[in-house]
Amino acid sequence: MTDVLTHVVDPAPAEASETRYHQLADQLAAAISLGTLLPGSRLPSVRRCAEMHQVSINTVVAAYRRLEDRGLIEARPQSGFYVSNALPVLESRVEVHSTAAEPADEVLALIDTVFAAQINPEYTNISLACPQANDFYPGSKLGRIMSSLLRHQPQLIGRYALPPGNLHLRQQIARRSMTLGMMLEPADITLTHGCMEALQLALRVTTQPGDSVGLETPTYFYLLPLLASLGLKAIEIPTDPKEGLSLDALELMLNEKRLNAVIAMPTAQNPMGFTMPLAAKKRLARLMNDHQVPLIEDGLYAEIQFGATLSPAVKAFDKNGWVLFCTSFTKTLAPDFRIGWIAGGRFAEKLRRLKAVSSMAESSLLSETLAVFLESGGFDHHLRVLRRRYAAQVDEAKSLIMRYFPQGTRATQPQGGFVFWVDFPPGVDTVKLFEQLLQEKISMTPGTLYSPSGRYRNALRLSCCYPFNARYTEALARVGRRACEMSGLPPGIVQAAE
Repeated sequence: MTDVLTHVVDPAPAEASETRYHQLADQLAAAISLGTLLPGSRLPSVRRCAEMHQVSINTVVAAYRRLEDRGLIEARPQSGFYVSNALPVLESRVEVHSTAAEPADEVLALIDTVFAAQINPEYTNISLACPQANDFYPGSKLGRIMSSLLRHQPQLIGRYALPPGNLHLRQQIARRSMTLGMMLEPADITLTHGCMEALQLALRVTTQPGDSVGLETPTYFYLLPLLASLGLKAIEIPTDPKEGLSLDALELMLNEKRLNAVIAMPTAQNPMGFTMPLAAKKRLARLMNDHQVPLIEDGLYAEIQFGATLSPAVKAFDKNGWVLFCTSFTKTLAPDFRIGWIAGGRFAEKLRRLKAVSSMAESSLLSETLAVFLESGGFDHHLRVLRRRYAAQVDEAKSLIMRYFPQGTRATQPQGGFVFWVDFPPGVDTVKLFEQLLQEKISMTPGTLYSPSGRYRNALRLSCCYPFNARYTEALARVGRRACEMSGLPPGIVQAAE
């Protein structure tokens, strides 16, 4: 099967300079993000930077141009390069009182309306969290692998891969899990029909109708109809836009025995983009194990982190199997394959049996295709490119917000994935904004969708998994203009330097 393998090779000499300027740009971008290089500060001259980093002048020029395209720095005539004034950061939220409740009817109805617009090809999406261009996926490589498999193993299409699923793929998943600090065996893993089925199965084996499930707030909005369909009540847990779940609030709820399970996305959270600090992840795992309450960890974006080192999953610190880790390949490799997986801890056997009576099996051919791609090392190369692209596009989107959105707008600082959260100043109702934009065939998701109680009417989620072409940038500009009209405020987060 060597003809279906994709090998990773070292960059050719002609590619080395491109790699160096990418590395330099990423290094400087990290310094800006951390505050080492402050907004408005002057960068070293091109010649000085080349000397400091021992690279060519052309490499520095290319790196500075890349940062300028991302909106992180700006060139001032006869003066040099300066760090751009940053988009104001969304600060910690006021703690909210959380009560168990079913999602409001208006929230569920709005989700249906938003989904109808999102799948309409005539609309321009700015918040659908599904990459919308072929170059976000290694489609041609996967196609070649699948063709070779069909030639050499035609029996794959006539075979059920009964739960827990294709062994070769589960072996590769177990091997890759170490990159997120998890030590899994193939037997720990059950393949699922995407991440949503993994989450549904996890809820079904850990809860009963009438139980209460803790959620981040804001949270992934499709969790709300999922909980409602299973007869479960949602409890919003105060969530910081930088630190994640309030563990003090969570511990109080656990002590009061108010929670039967918790769903959280501790790494590259949707919709805010934060990653919980390592110490907080360890404490979260300890709390769930001490109280023997299941944590359903959604790791959908965990491998699209922007940092040089991946933050481990909470599952990595799970001592007694109370953490169930769910994810899929839909956001990174092949949405149409619909292949996800779950590591169920102490619930693994129950999950396997439930999967068998729920949707039976995943495709042998598609599973084997992914297994070969993972084994070849092709996924690692693909992820490196994807992380760099999404980090750049998030920065570019923020640059457009700074230009078009009303003064007083704030945003989260995502550490991975391709979505982030935007808070408008008072006067902007994003439900009304959504209704107005539908008339222009622009689709966005109002913030109220991300809370069972319908909070966050002045917020929205933005997605950066689209080609940044004229259609997308003009849609963002239209959102900004409409928001300026609503708020009565002028555009431009900061005024341009003279």
